[in-house]
Amino acid sequence: MTQTVLVSLSCPDRTGLVAAVTGALFDLGANLGDATFAVLGQAAEFTALCELPDDVTAPEVESALASLPETEGAQLSVTPFTLATVHGPSGHITHRITVSGDDRPGLIARLAEVFGQYKANIVRLNAEHVPEGAGTRYIIRIAISLSDADAAGACLATVSNTAGELGLSCAWETA
Repeated sequence: MTQTVLVSLSCPDRTGLVAAVTGALFDLGANLGDATFAVLGQAAEFTALCELPDDVTAPEVESALASLPETEGAQLSVTPFTLATVHGPSGHITHRITVSGDDRPGLIARLAEVFGQYKANIVRLNAEHVPEGAGTRYIIRIAISLSDADAAGACLATVSNTAGELGLSCAWETA
C-alpha cells in the first residue's frame, strides 16, 4: 500500500532547483500530485503531495532531498499526508482575478474579507512586486471557487470596487 507525503522545502533560489528535486523524487519512485513552486524574494518554495512506493519511507525522501547541492541550506520536511489528495468542490476554480497597482498595507486582507463575505474559497493566491520604470507594481492573482453563481456578479463587483477605492486596477475572467 502506498503512502502519501507532503514534501515542503524553502531555500535560496537556484537555477535547476525544480529539476533536481523532482528528479530525485522520480528516482525514488514517487508520483507527484498537486505541486507548487514560487520564488519569494531571493528564496524559493516548493511544496508537493507525493505518493511513495511501499519500500520508500518519508525519512529516506527527506535524506535524499537534503543531499542535493541545490537544496543546500533548505528548510525541508517530509510528513505524512492523511487528507484526500483529490480536490473537493471548494477546490474547483470558477474565477481568476488580478488586482494591480501600488502596494497597500492590508490589501490582501481586505480582498480576502470580500471573498469570505460571498463564501468564495481562495484556491490559489500569488502576490509579487514587479519592477516597472523607476518603481514597482504590486500584482495579486487570485483563483477562487464560488459555488453560488448568483453571488458571482456581486462578489466580483465588490472586489472591483474595493480595488478602485484603493486606486488599483482589477480584472477577472471566468474559469
